[in-house]
This record gives sequence, structure tokens and C-alpha cells, in this order.
Amino acid sequence: MRRDIRLLVVGDPGVGKSTLVTALIKEAFVAPVQSVVPEVTIPPEITPENVTTHVIDSTDQTDEQRDRLTIEARKAHAIMLVYALDNPASLTAATTHWLPWLRTLGAIVPVLLVGNKADLRDQAMSDEAGATASRLAEPATKSENGTPVTGSAPSGTVALDTFDEVEASVECSARRPAMVTEVFYLAQRAVLHPTRPLYDPTTQSLRPACRRALDRVFHLCDHDADGVLNDAELNAFQRRCFDVPLHRAELDRVRQVVADHQPDGVRKGGLTPAGFAYLHQLFIVRGRPKTPWAVLRAFGYDHHLALRPDYLLPPFEVPSDCCVELSQRGTQFFNDLFDRGDRDGDGALSDRELDFVFAPAPAHPWVGTGFPALTTTNDAGHLTRRGFLDLWCMTTLLDVNTTLSYLAYLGFDGPDTREGLRVVKRRPATTLLRSTPARTVYHGLVVGAAGVGKTALLGALVDPGDPLARAARLPRDSPCAVGTVPVRGTEYHLVLQELTPGTEATILASPRRSRRYDVLCFVYDPRAPESFEYLVRLRERFDLNHLPHVFVATQADLVTSGDTPPPRHPRRRRSSAVRDTPTPDAYCCALRVRAPLVVSCAPAATDDLTKSALPAAVFTRLVAAAMDPESALPGAGRPLVANPSLRRLLRASLLLGALAALGLVSYRYWRLVPSGHNSGRRWLNI
Repeated sequence: MRRDIRLLVVGDPGVGKSTLVTALIKEAFVAPVQSVVPEVTIPPEITPENVTTHVIDSTDQTDEQRDRLTIEARKAHAIMLVYALDNPASLTAATTHWLPWLRTLGAIVPVLLVGNKADLRDQAMSDEAGATASRLAEPATKSENGTPVTGSAPSGTVALDTFDEVEASVECSARRPAMVTEVFYLAQRAVLHPTRPLYDPTTQSLRPACRRALDRVFHLCDHDADGVLNDAELNAFQRRCFDVPLHRAELDRVRQVVADHQPDGVRKGGLTPAGFAYLHQLFIVRGRPKTPWAVLRAFGYDHHLALRPDYLLPPFEVPSDCCVELSQRGTQFFNDLFDRGDRDGDGALSDRELDFVFAPAPAHPWVGTGFPALTTTNDAGHLTRRGFLDLWCMTTLLDVNTTLSYLAYLGFDGPDTREGLRVVKRRPATTLLRSTPARTVYHGLVVGAAGVGKTALLGALVDPGDPLARAARLPRDSPCAVGTVPVRGTEYHLVLQELTPGTEATILASPRRSRRYDVLCFVYDPRAPESFEYLVRLRERFDLNHLPHVFVATQADLVTSGDTPPPRHPRRRRSSAVRDTPTPDAYCCALRVRAPLVVSCAPAATDDLTKSALPAAVFTRLVAAAMDPESALPGAGRPLVANPSLRRLLRASLLLGALAALGLVSYRYWRLVPSGHNSGRRWLNI
């Protein structure tokens, strides 16, 4: 909401613009006054809205004054268009000159039509000017607190649709003075709590954008998803917007008012969406637009009834050596969101339930990612709770801005959506006796030649029962999958992305891009030596020693419907490059990384584990390598002691040895101190 307002006072000469401004300052009629009053600044302490208000008087008698008026009109946040109630021609000029002129400037700001000199208006003038005013704007009525407000829509040849920028019409007298303070309050309110974006006086209904915004607010407040707001939900809504609860008698009175005027507004003792919208319309009609605006702003809306950019994407700095995960509050929020959407209680979200969950947002955030094939689903293809949380963990890791915006869209319960996230170090912090990996989400890159079974490995992460069928449903351009992997009794989330042939230089040649990954999974097919030679040449081409390595050998039956088997030429002599390539075991030994893990994604592999391991073993090894990168770094990047427990023991031993050496040196120095300097020795011998 604005904290600084500029009000420009315009109108024909002699209508009392300067007198009106002077009466506001002096709180009394002063005559005579100067033709143009200098700019007046009203401090926030003395205004109901607690905003600084600048009042700018104007005239257009000379070219210079007209130029200045044009500049001020473009800077103003609201226009006070003054006419004289004893001069009908000044009111005619408002519709034939001033309002069209403001439109030509592109000044899309609220206009308050002010009838001055009410004390000089005789009955004839009143009838004539009043008839004209009814064709310009809504007649001023009284709200519950006596403030003049816009009433019902008028009828006439020139209706409000013609001059939609006219926020309200009010009469006053600078001589008495009467209603002067209220006029300027209305002008402030027209800027801070405008009626026009919310309410259409012609149709006497909420504008579509306002109704959509209120429907979203209702959806977010309907925690049990039963289509009505009960007493507990109404009180939670009241506390969020106004920080005060409603008593039972007040709730009963609200329901009764809605039921009396909106037959479908109350059901099962609670407010329906129609009743919720009618309640806010009633506030507007009764001259209290501040109330619905307070609700809309509490849920992130701006003056244009769009979610504010700072609400969707608040500043969020992530250091280069860190990444972002869901905090405990963020995880709980998405768990609760799943429970709310799972209306049939089957533990999965159908397409219809997903539409309900993401109703407050433009769409679900995984359009175009291969959803839902990239995560865990049930037999019907519906998203499970585990898959739902896995997707949000992946989204937060890869695109934190998307998670931030959806926390706002979906109504994160807290003043700051950033409370749903946490920043963690990419590499675990190492202490003297233990390594403390704070992360729960890891990102792996699957590298290999075409046809070696990379996509099938991704399919096994989310569907161990039928990985080949799941792999066939993943997108071909950039396959990705996310799943949960248990390691030593703790569940971790693993995001695997396949490096498609032809994109190696784009990702691996850039240290900034390659450091996004926590572990590299090198996949080859033992049937095709060319597939392993591809990995060797890839490592020679790019410097990848800063990332942990895991080598995986796929069995002959690991061929997906979308993978082309590696070329096999049994009768052709192998090239010298292939003949010079060491065996996989020897190559891994030279790199000082673990030997390749032989796996198969084919169902037959589950019956004979002596030939190959299940894919789950690959995922466990990948997460373990990401948790303890030093244990899987190749060559010079790897520490001398690979076992993390031995490394911690070695650190402790070195520290104890250093302390012992320091003690020995101190003792020898003390023994060599000359006898003349023996005060310390005497002290020790006491």
C-alpha cells in the first residue's frame, strides 16, 4: 500500500479550489486567498490512513501554468475535480473539458467529483446542478460512520461507464466550513482503497477480477475442502487479515445478514463462496472498501488485483556453494496440501484432485516435464504422497523461484513464504569426529552412450516393478526422474537427470553448470566396448575430477523400448582406440573409485541376484557418494583414506599428536629456564 499520496485539485476558475485547500489547512474559512496555494504536505500522524499527503493547487490561466498542470496531472495519484454548486456551467465543464482532458493525458487515476459552495446554492441551482451530477457520478450517500460514499448506480444518458475513473461525488462548503476534511479523506481513500476495481455500479455487482480473487481466498481458507467456511475457518481467516477473532454472536450475525440477502450464501451453518463474496460486496456498498482491500492485501493482491511480485518472489539469496531444500514447515505444508486434496482418501491424487489442489494457481508447475511419469504413482497412474513430496523437493532444488511462487499461490500459512525453505551447504560440513550431511536432496547426472539403458535406470528409480514401461513414458529430449532412496535408515530424495548425447559440451564444459550436480553416474553396456570407451574419452575431454564418480554396468537385457542397442560388430576388428582402453575394473582401480556395479532393470533379474544387483543398489551408492563426496572422487581429488570413519579417526589422531608435541616442547622449554629465573619453579614446588 502507498505511503505517499499526491492529490491534484483542478477545475474552472472561481469554483473555490484554493479556498478549499486553505480551509483544510486553517480549519476555517479565510478570505481573500491567493490565486494558487503552494503545495501543502499533510503529515501521516494527522490522517486516518497514516500516509503522507501532498495537495497541489492548480490553475490554467497561462501557457506556463497549463504546462505545469499537465506535468502535475501525470504525477498525481488522484484528482479532485471541483465545480461550484451555484454555477451549473462549471459542472458542465467537468464532463465536456476536464474529464476528457485527463483521459488524453493517459492519467488513469481515480477522480473525486467535488461540489463546492453548497452554502450559496439556492433551490433552483440545486435542482439543475443535482440533475446534471446524477448523470456524471453516483449520488453521495452516507455510510454507517457518516462518511459520504458512493451509492447505487445511476441511470441517465451519461452513466458511470462513460467516466469510469470517477470514484465518487460529494458536496461541501469551504465557507462554513462543512465536509472539507471528509472530502480529502475520500480522496485518500480513492487512492488507497479504490472502489472501481472491486465493484461495478452499473451492474451492482463485483467485478470479475475481484470475484476471482475472493474465490481464491475462499479456497485457501476452506481447510477441510467441504465448500463452506465454518466458525473455525472464519476465525482463522479473521485472525490472518485483521488479527482479531470473531465472537460467536458476531459470527451468527454475519451469517444472518448474508442469509437474509443471499439465499445460497449460507449452507450447513457456514458461508458458501457466494455468501463470502456477497459479504465483501456489502462492505463496499456501505462505504467500507477498506475491509475487502485489507483481505485482498493479506493474500498478496495489489491495486490491479494481481498477486504482487514481491509476494510471489521475495528476495532470496543463495550462495554459490549452497543449495535450497524444503524446511520442516515447507514439508509439513505440502503434506497438509496433499491431505486436503486427497478427497477420496485413497493415498493418491487423481487428475480431478490435482485440479482442486492447484485451483488457486495458474496451473501445476510440472507441465512439460514428463509428469507424472517422472515420479512415483499408483497402479492407476495417480500421484502418491511420496511422489508429490519428491516433486516438490526436486522443484525446490532445481528452481527455487517456482517453489517460492507456488507457496504464495497455494496459501502458505505464514507471513513469509521463505520460511518454507532452508539453505544448506552443497558439500557436507566435516567436524573432528563426524561428518554431518545436512542435505536430504541430491542431484545426479546419468552419463553414457546411446542405448546403454540410462533411461531404464531412471524408470527403475520411480517404478522398480516395471522400469522399462516407465522409461518409455519419460520425455526423450531431457529425461529426468525423482525418487526416495533409503540409506542407513534415513530417506533421501534423489533427482536423476540423463545427459542426452550431443549436450555434453553444454553441461560438462561449464564448471558453473557441472557443479549443480552432486554425483556422476557413468553407465555402459559390457556387450559393447565402445560404450565404455565413450566414457573414457568423455573424461579425457572434460575435467570432472571435482565430482564423485559411480560406474554402472548394465546387463544385456537392459534395453528399453526407446533405447537403440549399442552397435555390435563381432566380425570387425576393434579399433586401436578401443583396444587401448583399459578394462572397466582396471580403469576404476586406476581412478581409485569403486569397481562398476553390475545391475539389470529387467524383471528376470530379481530372481537371480548372483548375476546382477537390483537398481536400488545403484541409487543407494549414488546417494552415499553424494553424502560423502571424498569417498568417490577420482584420482587426485580423492583423499588418501577413503573410509570416512578412518578419516575421522586420522583427524583425531593428528590433533592429539599435535597437542602432545606442543606439551613436550613446553616441558623442555621449562626445564631449560636458567636458575635465576625460578619464580615459576618455586611456585610449582609449593
